[in-house]
Amino acid sequence: MKNIPIAKPGIGESEATARIISRPLLIFPCNGNGIEALDCLGSKFYPLGFIDDEPDKVNSDRFGITVFGREVLDRFPDVQVLAVPGGPMSFRERERVIASLGVPVARFAQVVHPLAQISPLATVGINVLIMAGVVITSNAIIGDHVCVLPNTVVHHDAVVGDWSLIGSNVMIAGNTTIGRNCYIGSGTSVMNSIKVGDRALIGLASNVIRDVPPSITVVGNPAHTLS
Repeated sequence: MKNIPIAKPGIGESEATARIISRPLLIFPCNGNGIEALDCLGSKFYPLGFIDDEPDKVNSDRFGITVFGREVLDRFPDVQVLAVPGGPMSFRERERVIASLGVPVARFAQVVHPLAQISPLATVGINVLIMAGVVITSNAIIGDHVCVLPNTVVHHDAVVGDWSLIGSNVMIAGNTTIGRNCYIGSGTSVMNSIKVGDRALIGLASNVIRDVPPSITVVGNPAHTLS
């Protein structure tokens, strides 16, 4: 029988405690975000397996973890799911892809790295992945199906809309609104009270000082529309 990997203990927890309280988790897909999620499980979850749609990955072993097809969702109906598809080329498909899993809302997990800092006054949705070093401050709202990569800061009263992907080392200033299904490239800064429209893409290391309309791509310092 294959040993099931157990997550490392969280801060201040023994390995024995971690083994007792850890719960199984299925991660979709076996992509960059899914692999990085392994580092964020702490003592709350252990990876039962990946789920993937690519035939060359299904039934393989990645990092000691089995990759299943979607049928595993019915095989283990009580196991929670973290769905983290998408990247800069496919982020606008995240809503459709996640919905296609047919997973009930209550089954989605919330995975927060033990070294992330989230204010008790902040709100964090379901099917959210928050990586190491992230800081989410007072009254900030992180919507459902959002990924926030390492060392990003979301300041007071900011809103990150559902299905959005936020890169690493991003600074989202206070009272800012990031729309639904957006992609914010790593190293980007977004000024106070800016509104970024739904499905917009902000390129790497951009400096956003004006509102961004929906469904466009902006890059640079200051950020401007990509022609």
